[in-house]
Amino acid sequence: MLSDRPGVDATIQRKEGNNARKAPSAPAGQSLTVLAVETSCDECAAAVVSGRPGAMAIKSNIVWSQIDDHAAFGGVVPEIAARAHLKTVAAVVRQALASAGTSDADLSHVAATNGPGLLGGLLVGSSFAKGYAQSADLPFFPVNHLEAHVLTPRLTDGTPYPYCVALLSGGHAQFVAVRGLGDYVRLGGTIDDAAGEAFDKTAKLLGLGFPGGPAVERAAASGTERFTFSVPLARRPGCDLSFAGLKTAVRLAAEAEAPLSDAAVADICASFQATVARLLRQKTAQALAAFQEVSPGPPTALVAVGGVAANQALRAALQSVADDAGVAFVAPPLALCTDNAAMVAAAALEHAAAGEAPDLSARARSRWPLDADAAAMLGGGKRGVKA
Repeated sequence: MLSDRPGVDATIQRKEGNNARKAPSAPAGQSLTVLAVETSCDECAAAVVSGRPGAMAIKSNIVWSQIDDHAAFGGVVPEIAARAHLKTVAAVVRQALASAGTSDADLSHVAATNGPGLLGGLLVGSSFAKGYAQSADLPFFPVNHLEAHVLTPRLTDGTPYPYCVALLSGGHAQFVAVRGLGDYVRLGGTIDDAAGEAFDKTAKLLGLGFPGGPAVERAAASGTERFTFSVPLARRPGCDLSFAGLKTAVRLAAEAEAPLSDAAVADICASFQATVARLLRQKTAQALAAFQEVSPGPPTALVAVGGVAANQALRAALQSVADDAGVAFVAPPLALCTDNAAMVAAAALEHAAAGEAPDLSARARSRWPLDADAAAMLGGGKRGVKA
């Protein structure tokens, strides 16, 4: 299928009658096998997932990190990310297929993240996956990156609907009621910055490097909570989140302590992380209460997904809320919390098994809200609402 020439030199031989093989509803017990590509941000990933809804297995999950490419800038540079995806996507897909021991004949579908994310990267990944699907005469499914995150517990734990999700990543922070496949209600979200953005900017301010989340968590491990930061929106009802004011409080504390010692940096990180944990405990409890208003039944689980959910202190905070509410707590393995293609393949498999039609014409979207009926929290524009 793929040439042996790496990166941008990889070629795809196209066939006539592309995407002609439609996907009827899979008979009960029938296993599907999906190849997926994920390039929404700075991770170039490909994976193969097989099985049926509620019983899926990851055959391969390859992630090519670009951390070193962006570290000097303290954050992801979209142009650099897109060029890196262009150079590596063919090799990553080839490695995923080889690791899974899978050929085109074994595949039932091809999928790719179609949004939301950085448009340049999305175009690279989705275009490559569409070309692959056409060449192999396979159906193509466009996947919402956020939906892939919230469906991850279906892949890892077979979690039944309905369940409540805390989606905390570099670009997103929201609580979602997952009532069924394609049936999502946003219970609350950030009114300014995403959770991961707050960690990244705190790390940059304190000179801890990129990515900021792991750097802040490492520094916090040796610090004390000697700084008192107010919990954002503590007195506001509901489960909306805010991180902008907390970032300002961190900056003011750092300026007051200048020049910063290693101990002061560790203490600021510990205090910042503890405040985020307190915020999440309060707002997650309110999200579980709000869940009852939009769901016909109680949640089967409280689920933590997204890269920020890899933080152990924040996981512990969410676990305590679930315990207090008498609800099961599900946190996917750390490798499936950050961006990966296995979750994209699993989401596509769910839709294919439900008998939904593939869509080769779907365009990459930099904005693609999970709950299309929810009011915009961060404004909008010609590309749609921001959240």
